[in-house]
Amino acid sequence: MTSILVIEDSMVEAEQIVQCLRQSGYNVFNVTTAEAAKAILEKRTFDAIVTDIVLPGQSGFGFCRELRNHQEMADVPIIICSSKSSKIDKSWGMKQGASAYVTKPINPEELIQTLERFV
Repeated sequence: MTSILVIEDSMVEAEQIVQCLRQSGYNVFNVTTAEAAKAILEKRTFDAIVTDIVLPGQSGFGFCRELRNHQEMADVPIIICSSKSSKIDKSWGMKQGASAYVTKPINPEELIQTLERFV
């Protein structure tokens, strides 16, 4: 089963994303910070990561950039899922190493179609 790590600090949005992914057959693990995500990634691997940008501590942008600098994580698809929807935010996210960028509120079909391009 394909496993997805979701990094989202809003309980409501995390619930929506996790439910959407689980209903589509994904095994989902949710954390609320980039630091928690890094701790989990030291112990196990995921087929893809879905992350918000605005997080407590390290931002999703910084997390994405850091993962791309680790050889063992460089090929893991990272989908940014954020309410920041400006062209510059999307462009910056892609420059930080994101594989794709989707905006909130989530469109379940768009999120699943985006993930399916990579996993």
